[in-house]
Amino acid sequence: MPPRIWLIAGPTASGKSALALRLAERDGGEIVNADALQLYADLRVLSARPDPAEEARAPHHLFGVADAADGWSTGRWLRAATDVLADIAARGRDAIVVGGAGLYFHVLTHGLAEIPAVPADVRRQAAADFEALGEAAFRDRLAAADPAAARRIAPGDRQRLSRAWEVFAATRTALSDWQARTTPTLAPGAWRAIALEPPRAALYARCDARFEAMVAAGALEEAAALLARGLDPALPAMKAVGLRELGDFLRGEADLPAATAAARQQTRRYAKRQLTWLRNQIPGWPRLDAADPEGQWRQFLAQAAG
Repeated sequence: MPPRIWLIAGPTASGKSALALRLAERDGGEIVNADALQLYADLRVLSARPDPAEEARAPHHLFGVADAADGWSTGRWLRAATDVLADIAARGRDAIVVGGAGLYFHVLTHGLAEIPAVPADVRRQAAADFEALGEAAFRDRLAAADPAAARRIAPGDRQRLSRAWEVFAATRTALSDWQARTTPTLAPGAWRAIALEPPRAALYARCDARFEAMVAAGALEEAAALLARGLDPALPAMKAVGLRELGDFLRGEADLPAATAAARQQTRRYAKRQLTWLRNQIPGWPRLDAADPEGQWRQFLAQAAG
């Protein structure tokens, strides 16, 4: 039997990393990161990256490989992941791709469109239009040009709404049409997928507990070191959930209880957005709805046997 590729998606704090590690240990597999923030060496704690003891239990790839000043695009991740997956297959090992970046899974299974670069003046105009129109009117305008994008982009996702409009404004071709011209990176039948979707109350409780554990594990020190670099706030690493709130504390603009409460709330909101993406974008992937690791493992084994 040829080596397998497992895709394990889920919101933050859902238990996907633990499931991936257990699967890798059982099958002698190798884990490939599909989390946009766990790429960065500067964010071990705030991104909940596997710790050194966990990384020692199975080979891990694309974790902590980038500097925060070096913002990776989806295309750059895809090129790196494609090379890693080829190396793993050449060794006759299974690959377990795990993370919460839905777009990474999308480009693996659907491909990445070769869209022409959008001029800076078009991006600036799109940003100005969003401010002037507001999200609802901006989305309505996008719907006239690219109804598929307007339907699939989640509420509050300003970045993707703006990107869809920018592409149309610059090329006069809808982003959805560009994306429809792609070829999947992974061949159909070469992979199997699982999405973790635990009950929302349990997921939110895990989000809260994990952020408290992050603070105890050095999140404040990590945030201070990263913020001291004075990097462009638009860089992906600077958008890590909890970084801004901890920065408020470090600057004396909030006390620690208030900062951690705000960060916990942002983590829950992030998890909610990820759940929305999972339900809208990959509705056909099998779900694991257990909240505890043992229950998730039992459900996974049942799915894998099917």
